[in-house]
Amino acid sequence: MKQKEDLNPVLVLLFHLAVWIYTAVTFLPSYILSRVPGPDGGRYGSEEQRAKTAKARSAPGRPEGPYRAVGAAKRLATSLHPGVDTLDKMFEYAATRFPRRDCLGTREVVSEEDECQGNGKVFKKVVLGEYRWLCYEEVLTAASQLGGGLASLGQRPKNNVAIFCETRAEWIVAAQACFMCNFPLVTLYSTLGGPAIAHGLNETQVTHIITSRELLETRLKPILIEVPRLQHIIVVDGAPTSWPGYPRGISVHNMAAVQKLGARPENARYRDAPLPSDIAVIMYTSGSTGVPKGVMISHSNVIAGITGMAERIPNLSEDDTYIGYLPLAHVLELSAELVCVAYGCRIGYSSPQTLADQSTKIKKGSKGDTSALRPTLMAAVPEIMDRIYKNVMTKVEEMSRVQRTLFTLAYNYKLEQLAKGNGTPLCDRLVFGKVRSLLGGRTRVLLSGGAPLSAATQRFMNVCFCCPVGQGYGLTETCGAGTISELWDYSTGRVGGPLVCCEIKLKDWVEGGYRKTDRPHPRGEILIGGPNVTMGYYKNEAKNQEDFFADENGQRWFCTGDIGEFHRDGCLKIIDRKKDLVKLQAGEYVSLGKVEAMLKNCPLVDNICAYANSNEAYVVGFVVPNQKQLSALAEQYGIRGSTEELCASEAVEELVLKVITEAALAAQLERFEIPRKICLSADPWTPETGLVTDAFKLKRQELKTRYRDDIQRMYGGK
Repeated sequence: MKQKEDLNPVLVLLFHLAVWIYTAVTFLPSYILSRVPGPDGGRYGSEEQRAKTAKARSAPGRPEGPYRAVGAAKRLATSLHPGVDTLDKMFEYAATRFPRRDCLGTREVVSEEDECQGNGKVFKKVVLGEYRWLCYEEVLTAASQLGGGLASLGQRPKNNVAIFCETRAEWIVAAQACFMCNFPLVTLYSTLGGPAIAHGLNETQVTHIITSRELLETRLKPILIEVPRLQHIIVVDGAPTSWPGYPRGISVHNMAAVQKLGARPENARYRDAPLPSDIAVIMYTSGSTGVPKGVMISHSNVIAGITGMAERIPNLSEDDTYIGYLPLAHVLELSAELVCVAYGCRIGYSSPQTLADQSTKIKKGSKGDTSALRPTLMAAVPEIMDRIYKNVMTKVEEMSRVQRTLFTLAYNYKLEQLAKGNGTPLCDRLVFGKVRSLLGGRTRVLLSGGAPLSAATQRFMNVCFCCPVGQGYGLTETCGAGTISELWDYSTGRVGGPLVCCEIKLKDWVEGGYRKTDRPHPRGEILIGGPNVTMGYYKNEAKNQEDFFADENGQRWFCTGDIGEFHRDGCLKIIDRKKDLVKLQAGEYVSLGKVEAMLKNCPLVDNICAYANSNEAYVVGFVVPNQKQLSALAEQYGIRGSTEELCASEAVEELVLKVITEAALAAQLERFEIPRKICLSADPWTPETGLVTDAFKLKRQELKTRYRDDIQRMYGGK
């Protein structure tokens, strides 16, 4: 009786229904299943139909390329609407079409309190209200007023303005203000360290910066003395007009006060509309390979990039709602939000700490942002999707045998049907509805970018969230545009075909053993060309000469440093990266990124950085273990202790290494690619620690510095 009470009543009901559903569905004719509506109300169709469509979407051409989408076979796309060739025109176009449509939404904080954890740490928990919205017309007015206000404070066209702020509605208002007045916008990640912030501000000679109160106090204030040109700080969230403790000559303003200043009729004269060739954004990279570089992005570059992305997302309209929580200083998030603006979508703001009901800052029993907003569109980096996947699968492992059997049965059945092009609406509603509700229950498209998405995670998201995952590939230097997989393409490990705004070709990399003539798939360094390829690096001519070039037709190309292979249907797969390749002492080449991607599929591994020294004969690794899995593994061998104690234990280290080695062999890594020694880290790697970027890419140099002593130990004290 006790066991029966412990079972979730809904799952008990599901189990009884599942037997009937599975039996009935198994014997339904396949032609009926193939007519079940798929994503966006379309048809999944048969495998043959999808293969035919794939062939029509991409034309591989010669082995070396260039590869183009068939829709751009004659001409690459440059804009969404005729004559709308700058970002200020794009927003005005949207505000004219959707003046009273909700545009930017923010949740108000109802209450907050400190919650003490069992380990003594104190977490701040919040209860948030409903979303409050600004319509498109209101955002346009707010941006116009802010632009006029900045001009009245001495800002002039083609002089740079910096924004150093968390993702929020004011970020987009500030960006649109700069676009309207032709103020190039310098974007800086909110997690950058002091030297990197000072470098960006000084290199771009910024006199005005837009920031938040928290970042001003914690990040900016300590380095202001190092930025002598800075004159005005505009704070988006209620700062007084003057604060003590700032260097002489710097004025601190409230954003609302600056907008009020810009609303005066005499300040409207400062507006100077940009040309398509003018710089819209100087976007500083996250610095995964050293000092951040500023990428100069013109208005026409951005317009072309979002044109390519929009074409790959079907049925975009004002009925869509997008949830924004990734850093807007990252090209993926900025491009995604600009695509939404172009189609009149709603954008509701969130953060990784408030995204879901179970997020770290959400008070138990209250709603996270996905539950309150119920978005239809969402972008995510693989790190976040991997976390969702591992958390759900951990809960599945904790289920009773009956519940676990039901889930596994449904999961495998749906995988089988997806491979055939069939829908599973009953299964989706009855078995996966609870998982789908984690993202609000209405998500129709998930866009993944920033890094490769593991096959296991991609399959999980397709099955359990009942919506396609469009895996994309692009870089800051290409406005985030390159490829996006077709939403009906459920194959894993590939990033789709070229977007309509660009073309791709391959270049031999002999040292790594990749050539355009390789069979069955041509392989080589990926070069991206088209109107989305940016103007180059700010004040870095040497790097521009190395990474960018123009062909005989004047088209710009960017050398990505990534290695790809093209499949027969025109889809690209990323297989290596030049900078991640290390030659071991015995001459074997090891791709560190490949090793990490394979081992992150191991449930015991939350994050991993592989490291190899050319003077050594083997690979080592730094590992952030999954705390639940680590505790369970240690208990099997009678070892107990806190996470910190377990990570410091040599015995536990050996146990984890054994599990990782088994996972590596199962993933068919070569013996020389498998880490021979590891060290465990009890602390997760977050952008705040400086060990990963805001897109959760590893900062290898910083990790090497952090684990210098461990590297020496793992290589025998050399």
